Amino acid sequence: MLEFVEEHRCFGGVQCIYEHESESIGLPMRFSVFLPKEASSSKVPALFYLAGLTCTEETFPIKAGAQRYAAEHGIALIAPDTSPRGTDVPGEKDAWDFGVGAGFYVDATREPWSKYYRMYSYVTQDLRRAVLAELPIREDRLGIFGHSMGGHGALVLALRNPDIYRSVSAFAPIAAPPHCPWGEKAFSGYLGDDREVWKQYDASELVREANASRFENGILIDQGLGDQFLAEQLHPDVFERNAQEAGHKVTVRRHDGYDHGYFFISTFVGEHVAHHARVLCR
Repeated sequence: MLEFVEEHRCFGGVQCIYEHESESIGLPMRFSVFLPKEASSSKVPALFYLAGLTCTEETFPIKAGAQRYAAEHGIALIAPDTSPRGTDVPGEKDAWDFGVGAGFYVDATREPWSKYYRMYSYVTQDLRRAVLAELPIREDRLGIFGHSMGGHGALVLALRNPDIYRSVSAFAPIAAPPHCPWGEKAFSGYLGDDREVWKQYDASELVREANASRFENGILIDQGLGDQFLAEQLHPDVFERNAQEAGHKVTVRRHDGYDHGYFFISTFVGEHVAHHARVLCR
């Protein structure tokens, strides 16, 4: 059951935070949800947003300004936390890019992380089931997007679960995690050293085999060319090349001067919501 935490009126709807018990993680988890005014009388489409390193369930609703656009289209916005909290796993708070705030949307298989760090199952199963059971959300109209680590997560979850998510987009995603320091650190720590195992969470590999006709509106990626992490960590060109070779409709928009932060996201988030609305609101 969902435990109500807080609620605020917002663009004719409500911005809320809920807490619930997660079977996959074994601990309480929090998520935010914006419900447009239409949700007071009927079920609405929903767009899941996965945030990046160090973020919480509050980062996106506070910083992105997406509620205005979601209200225009009658879409709910759902944003989970980025990792379990309170696990007491040794070392989980030692680094900003691994452990707390850095779950990478994988199901860890390496001890001691495997007991709690199961964000892939949390988002695709526990969170989805909870909102469908207790909130006015349409099961057949779900999309997903995210930023950085969350952009990686959104691409992976969508490509692996096309029966769940009908649309997908990303801001500055970590598009080829095995080929960057952030991804190598996270995958080796959570999954072990077998790079074949890593491929199940590598969007640039998954897109090779994914059904190219599944996402009818294509895959949208926005990337700032002033992003300080672009060259070393993100590699959108790898994903773009593999997607095009596999016949996917992919649009990677590159923007001069924009960096990796929420000023960038807030500039283009309206276009991302519209991208999803063209599929979810038909």
